[in-house]
Amino acid sequence: MTYTTFLTESGAVLEGGDNCPADGSGPGSAITPGVVAAAFRRIPLPEAPLTIQPPNGRTLVNFETNFYTEQGELHRTVTLLGRQVELRIWPASFTWRFGDGQTLQSTEPGAAYPDLEITHEYLRKGRVAPSVDTTYAAQFRVDGGPWRDVVGTVTIPGSPQALRVVEARPVLVGG
Repeated sequence: MTYTTFLTESGAVLEGGDNCPADGSGPGSAITPGVVAAAFRRIPLPEAPLTIQPPNGRTLVNFETNFYTEQGELHRTVTLLGRQVELRIWPASFTWRFGDGQTLQSTEPGAAYPDLEITHEYLRKGRVAPSVDTTYAAQFRVDGGPWRDVVGTVTIPGSPQALRVVEARPVLVGG
């Protein structure tokens, strides 16, 4: 019997067991989609950073507040059952939580001003804590072979950002 480990590219152990015969044969020696999916669920993935416009933690009531993130494709290589498995990981969808009970699902990460793709209008003043959850999908290949889809996705919750919603009063200024 050999000790089988699932390792990240940095060498951290994801899971271990002693059910693999020393010669590499047997049911535990195949890299199956299920084995890869289990490893994918255990790989540490980053939360997507949330950017809010206008900046500085303040926005206005009844104003289109802009939200976006910049989280691109990730590549990880893990050793599973003694073989190299490459993972190509990308954000497949986003759940925008605006902090006032409203949410929005999208496949787009939003965009910086002036390209307003993900916006929200707050209806009353107060403090809210918006966040964005990122759902990752992946493909894998073993020892440089063809790419295959990983079964399932992984959702990483985003950290809430402090945002103060204020009212503004127009003031006529003579010139």
